Amino acid sequence: MRISAAGSSSSSSSRRAPTLAAKAAALPPEGACSPEGGLAANRAPTLAAKAAALPPEGACSPEGGPAANRAPTLAAKAAALPPEGACSPERGPAANRTPTLWTRGFTLLELLVVVAIIAIASAGVSFALRDSQATQLEREAQRLAALLESARAQSRSSGLPVRWYPVQGGFRFDGVPPDTLPDHWLAPTTQVRGPATLQLGPEPIIGKQAIVLESSTLPGRSLRIATDGLRPFVVSSGDTQ
Repeated sequence: MRISAAGSSSSSSSRRAPTLAAKAAALPPEGACSPEGGLAANRAPTLAAKAAALPPEGACSPEGGPAANRAPTLAAKAAALPPEGACSPERGPAANRTPTLWTRGFTLLELLVVVAIIAIASAGVSFALRDSQATQLEREAQRLAALLESARAQSRSSGLPVRWYPVQGGFRFDGVPPDTLPDHWLAPTTQVRGPATLQLGPEPIIGKQAIVLESSTLPGRSLRIATDGLRPFVVSSGDTQ
């Protein structure tokens, strides 16, 4: 009975599937050769084994050139570039080197264009200044013509004579209440050519009268403010008689 029990026990153990530990123990050690003489096919090479299998940087391949599985590093590419200013095999500047910015200057045509632009801008500024002064003188003439018509209307309504005459730095209206009409120019450069006195009423028809305004900043330019005695004062060029 003992023998049969042992025999049945051994037969049942032989029918058991091999465990995971038994399978791992059955594998050949890493790097061992298979019966066919190569590496064990059931062992995949580890990452360290792959890195160790790579040739060193710069080593030659079996075909005699650089190892194909090693890409050149950035330092190797920079070292392979020719020095700046070196000539290529075609006797010209190296194509892989672009010229620096400080080596490029201005051409004669560019300098002439810049000088022409500066000259045009300067002329425009000077003309703009002269136009603004001429506009100021015209504004003074139009303002004085309106003031003369206002004083003329006040003289007719009050029945009192009103006179206008220039003074130092301005002008004066005699015969109107104080502070009724202004007595100064808009610009201190405005002046009246020669002595002039205008009689503005109280008659509805006054004599033919005129004055000439000019500016000390615009020599040779003047404006004339005149009336024929019936019509209002109008502004015209100083050369008009």
